[in-house]
Amino acid sequence: MSSTSSASDWAQPGTPAYRRITFALFLAGFTTFSLLYSVQPLLPLFAHEFQVGAAASALSLSLATGCLAFAIMCAGALSESMDRRRLMFASMTLAALLNLLASLLPSWHALLVARALEGLVLGGVPAVAMAYLAEEIHAGGLGRAMGQYVAGTAFGGMMGRVGVSLLSDAFGWRPALFIVSVAGLLAAAGFWWLLPPSKHFVRRQGVKFSEHVAAWRGHLSHPALPFLFAMGFLMMGTFVAVYNYAGFRLMKAPFSLSQSAIGLIFCAYLFGIVASATAGGMSDRFGRAPALLTGIGLAIAGVLLSLSTWLPAVILGIVLLTIGFFVAHSVSSAWVGALGGRNKGHAASLYLLAYYVGSSTLGAFGGWFWDHQGWPALVVYALGLLGLAVGAAWALKRRV
Repeated sequence: MSSTSSASDWAQPGTPAYRRITFALFLAGFTTFSLLYSVQPLLPLFAHEFQVGAAASALSLSLATGCLAFAIMCAGALSESMDRRRLMFASMTLAALLNLLASLLPSWHALLVARALEGLVLGGVPAVAMAYLAEEIHAGGLGRAMGQYVAGTAFGGMMGRVGVSLLSDAFGWRPALFIVSVAGLLAAAGFWWLLPPSKHFVRRQGVKFSEHVAAWRGHLSHPALPFLFAMGFLMMGTFVAVYNYAGFRLMKAPFSLSQSAIGLIFCAYLFGIVASATAGGMSDRFGRAPALLTGIGLAIAGVLLSLSTWLPAVILGIVLLTIGFFVAHSVSSAWVGALGGRNKGHAASLYLLAYYVGSSTLGAFGGWFWDHQGWPALVVYALGLLGLAVGAAWALKRRV
């Protein structure tokens, strides 16, 4: 933070600056997740059209999230010396253009390359967004602001899944991806117009790579931050594993649902939007550890309910998992920002590295359980990951 800044420089809840920042970052979250997860409901269609298995079809998602995980580390370091607003805008715009290109490419491998590149350029959004909020928002409103940003990711994830499902049934998957990409370009324009320049960011020129390594090493030796990184890894891995393969299960008997019907079930993301927007405020009031444990408990209940062969129970399970995941992610994101100290961009990049590695590895590995032993095996796998998350949350409760 600049030494010349005063308390009045911080964006506080209720002010025009606070509203502009939170809505702009809502759009950034929307763009990131709508583009990134727009292919998730299309995995069964990819498997059929390109003659690949369920786990192989998930490469269209896991390659993007894996490359995003790597790019976040670079973006977190670059953000210490680059204009953060320009970096986020450029990332959003390039990612939307690459997703649009993927909708036009004829071959499976070309589509995978475009998706991998999309993940690389998207790295300029998540870590930088978390650092921007931690630097510009008053501490009393940070939890709520981070929750609204995560709500944007929830809304984007929902629109990416539900919108693409409905559009692909009506027009085919290629026009569906094209339309979502255009929406991403419009959201990027809105973001650029709304977001004010940083007031507290101090550009650091000539930062050596060894300094970045020292910052990352410092965060990894912190008594609490590594458990928050583990939380992102485990919760995102569980969430993506269930969402990746739920569509395959729901297309089969006894459900036999259409692509549009499956997409509508993922309106469960609406509950994630509400959970994200309220979890930050609740953690500010009642404490982060209780809110985190509550989120994990809801996710466990949701995974267990998904074992049912009664469709309403399965839908309720998906809703509870979604709420639990977004509560945990919102609380963890704000907690990382609060503990990140001077190098908030580095702390955010490590959290999001773990988060997206969880998506690309743990999420994709769920396909092995689905292909070999079906849904009950996938549930056991997910519950094992959530059990580890409970352990990490208890460790955080003791250390902070």
